[in-house]
Parts: sequence; C-alpha cells; structure tokens
Amino acid sequence: MQTKLPETQGSSLWDMREMAMEHQAIDMSVGVTEFSLPARLGELASSVIRNQYNNYAPVAGCMSLREQVAARYFNRYGKRYSPVTEVTISAGPIQAISTAITAVVNEGDEVIIFEPSYLTYGPAVRLNGGTPVHVPLKEPGFRVEWEDLRKMITTRTRLIIINTPHNPTGIVFSREDMLQLQRLTAGTGIYIISDETYECLSYDQDKHQSAGQFEGLASRSFIVSSPGPVYHINGWGLAWCLAPEAMTAEFRKIQEYQIVNVAYPLQQALAEYMEGEDSRDEINEFYQGKRNYFNRLLKGSPYILHPTQGSYFQLVSFSAISQVPDTEFALRLLREGGVAAAPLSLFMHKKKSTPYLRFCFAKKNETLEEVARRMIDFAAKAAF
Repeated sequence: MQTKLPETQGSSLWDMREMAMEHQAIDMSVGVTEFSLPARLGELASSVIRNQYNNYAPVAGCMSLREQVAARYFNRYGKRYSPVTEVTISAGPIQAISTAITAVVNEGDEVIIFEPSYLTYGPAVRLNGGTPVHVPLKEPGFRVEWEDLRKMITTRTRLIIINTPHNPTGIVFSREDMLQLQRLTAGTGIYIISDETYECLSYDQDKHQSAGQFEGLASRSFIVSSPGPVYHINGWGLAWCLAPEAMTAEFRKIQEYQIVNVAYPLQQALAEYMEGEDSRDEINEFYQGKRNYFNRLLKGSPYILHPTQGSYFQLVSFSAISQVPDTEFALRLLREGGVAAAPLSLFMHKKKSTPYLRFCFAKKNETLEEVARRMIDFAAKAAF
C-alpha cells in the first residue's frame, strides 16, 4: 500500500530492544527503568480500580489531576495555568506532542527541529503536511547555534520544537538559551512546543528552565511533561499539556477525535498521590547518583563520557576504540559484548553515523556494574 511516511522505515530503536531479548543482552537502549513505582501510588491505583472511576474520563482529563498539575507548576516556576481552560491530560508525551503539532501545522508549513531529536517529531510533522527543518546541535557539547537558527527561520516557519532536558544528548537549555529563543521568535507568530518530559532530571548547576517562565514564550507555547520518569510509571501512558486558553481549546478539540479520553483510574490515583507530595529533589538526587556511578565505572576505560546534564540518558563515545559506523559498533556490542545501546544516528533524519551510543542508566547498581564490565571486556577483545 502507499505509505504516508516514505522516508520512515519504522523505529530501529525498538528493534534494538527485541534483539537484546533475543541475544539475552542487558538492554540499555531504551528508557526502561528497573525501579518500582512508589508503593502508595500502586495501592491507590489498585483501590481506585476496585472501587470507582472505571468509566470514561473527561476529554480534558480528570479535574483533580489537572488541579494538581497546575498547582505544582505554579509552585515550581511561578506561572499560573488554569486547570479549567489551560491544562489537559494526554495519553503520554508522544501523543501530546503529536496533538500539539496537529493543532498548529498545516500543509506547507515548516517546523524547526533541533537534531539529534526524539524519533517521533519529524514523522508527526510530515503526517500533518508540514516540512521538518533540521537544525543540528553543535559539538562539542551539542549546543544550539542561535545564529544558525535565525538563518533557518522563514515566512513559512510555523513551529519550533525544543526538548529540555534533551533526549538523546542530555543537554539542558540554559536561561540564556531560552532568552535567545524568545528574542529570535518575538513578533513572528511562531508557535513553540517545549517537550519537558525530563524536567525533574537536571543535574549539578544546570537547572531546568521551563518555557512558561518566559512570558514571550509562554504566550505561544505548548508545554508537555509527564509523571513517568519521576514515579517510574512510563507504561501508564500519562502526560499533560499546558498552554494558553485559545491554544488549549484547539488542542482539546483534536485530542477528542484522536483518543477520546485517558485511563480514568490511573489519573485519579495519580491526582491523589500528588496531593501534598513533590519528590523532584529526591528523584533528581537519585538519578544524579546513577549518572555519577555509571561515569565512574567507565573512567579510565577507552570509552569517552562527558556527564549528561539532564535526563537518564548518557552519551558514550567509542571514537578511541573504532571508527566504524555507530550502528555497526552497537550491533557488535550487543551480539559479542551482551549490551544493547542506541546508536545516536537513529535520532538523525538522514541516519548519519556518529561516534556515540546512548545508554539509559535508570538501572540498579549491579546492572550498571555488569554493563561496564562487559563494555570494557568487549573493547579489549573486539577486533575492528
């Protein structure tokens, strides 16, 4: 049959996960944690399912959860969003971002995406008749070159998608980055999608900057986040989108015809759990410890690591070991070394090879230790 995505062959990232199972490798390739959800949250979900809330939820989401999201955003960032008209619960960040793209992108519009980028951004733009315009993040450090962005903005530019903390590179946009974005887009009518899924995971001095903290961005931004990374519940498929009232109205109109509603009992359980609870500092410290431990385990090895600024992903360079394409190195590490990692080229629209693999370090210490042992052993024995 004729495809609407001729340039897309499906996600090789999930192929890596399947190959990891086939070869009984340790899977570090996707964002799957080894940790259980908080016990009380699990008990609340079980209780809610047994007793109530098993029918359809409102299209905009459970009001009690929207209220908790709005309150938490204000407490963290000082910006008020109305839970009635400006907060919507969605079926995970991918759906929320796709819905926001559909809300604003029309045939022939251009959408700027910083690259490398998460796999779903470009296809979602193309499905809505838009044209992705890829702006590479510059090494060293995978930073935005704002002058490059300025040159890429045209009269057809409708939307810019940012992601901070960034998946897959782990960079965190600074306050100056956000101010630059605000200055470059002032008076243009360009919309922003700010994917802040990993907002609670920013390390050292690299504090997360939300688009809602900048008035010139807040007035035209869809801000997407998720409880998944914080509470180890990615499989629940929950996220939220904060946006001004008129933008939210269009977002909800489209969401109604995409998914109708999101699992009511999970929303209600999460709302009850979030009341009076904010474990951002605790979870941030926890994952910073995981990052530091993984980096220490590989210190002195042929692998090159620069500690990630945010998220639970770490880029690892194999440039001192081999110059083969990253896909080849990843496949050999999986088959011969017993460790699955994601080649960075999977996050490039032209799949251009890089010397990097992405590892998810949301694992128990004994897993990280075994992964490091296998990686070092592979580097010593593999012939390239």
